[in-house]
Amino acid sequence: MRGMYPWAGVAAVLLTTTGLSVPMTARAADTVKVGVLQSLTGTMAISEVTVKNAEILAIEEINASGGVLGKKIEPVVEDGASDPAIFAQKATKLVQDGGVVTVFGGWTSASRKAMLPVFQKLKSLLWYPVQFEGNECSPNIMYSGAQPNQQILPALQWAVEKGYKSYFLIGSDYVFPRTANLILKKHIDADKLKVAGEEYVPLGGTDFSAVIAKVQAAKPDIIFSTLNGDSNVSFFKQMAAAGLPSAKLPVMSFSIGEQEAVAMGPSLVEGSYAAWNYFQSLDSVANKKFVTAYQAKFGAGAAVTDPMVHGYVDVYAWKAAVEKAGSFDPEKVRAAAVTLDYLDTAMGKVKFAANQSLVQTGYIGQLDPTGQFKIIWQSKGTIDPDPYDPLVFPGKKCPAS
Repeated sequence: MRGMYPWAGVAAVLLTTTGLSVPMTARAADTVKVGVLQSLTGTMAISEVTVKNAEILAIEEINASGGVLGKKIEPVVEDGASDPAIFAQKATKLVQDGGVVTVFGGWTSASRKAMLPVFQKLKSLLWYPVQFEGNECSPNIMYSGAQPNQQILPALQWAVEKGYKSYFLIGSDYVFPRTANLILKKHIDADKLKVAGEEYVPLGGTDFSAVIAKVQAAKPDIIFSTLNGDSNVSFFKQMAAAGLPSAKLPVMSFSIGEQEAVAMGPSLVEGSYAAWNYFQSLDSVANKKFVTAYQAKFGAGAAVTDPMVHGYVDVYAWKAAVEKAGSFDPEKVRAAAVTLDYLDTAMGKVKFAANQSLVQTGYIGQLDPTGQFKIIWQSKGTIDPDPYDPLVFPGKKCPAS
């Protein structure tokens, strides 16, 4: 952490030179290490750097209020570099060599699936903060991001209520978009609606000319986009250049939040829609407190997004589970986490269900000229997480813990 906190090395030198050095064993006894593993470089950095920031903010707040079980939290930050193989390597480094008791991080499902065998083999616990395609349960992962029935299907419900009948599905070419679209196709068919097209580009891809030509030929009522990372910039720019801005052809995105909108330029995505379980515009005391704290540290105009809040909440949920378990042991923490009462958070009341996924509310927002979302729809109460969509994975359930 010396690169992040340059005064730490100076303090160590001063203590040593003044004869006040603290033995390593004593310092270790006063701290507990946790891993923070996000893409700080590469195509996903546009989204993940701020999740790292939110996780660090939660750690610093907890330390300022006394830490966990009498120990200060020492974050060990690593860069997944937008590469699943590197995520697996860094997860191994953190748990096996870095001495961390848990890890917060990941974004793409490819990164999560690359890390999963690491956490299973090393019997550790990953807190994963991003929406995903479901079809997975692991005792070594706490899934706080939305399951399909908490984000993708509420978006379809909203679109059906709006009268949209023809859907074009566009995604980055990896597991989340393909599985999400498989689920969408099954439900679109069940609702006797139409899939006008389905196209994928490589993660980080920037050429949408062929895809847009197919969109123009198909004439859908709405696009459902599971594009991730900075591919979104090229997609929206090329759509506008082709005469298809969001005002003319609506786009529902599942990975664009306030941070991405600001980075892309709000005018580029104004009027488009997104489905999440949190928007910065949520009007609550807890949310205002979180946004104020984040902006005080990272800038008055800093945008806040759903995955950032999930990462922040994950750290506090881990703290609560550790304190309930009276232990940092991953298995005991996992068991305690699924028995916690509702936590009052910036995204509302949430808690982990027995399947280690989060009970949470669904929202639809429309982007305004400032890069904020006007909330135009929300679910009736919280939605219980269902990792296995019954239409796509009939009879499949999470194994009993």
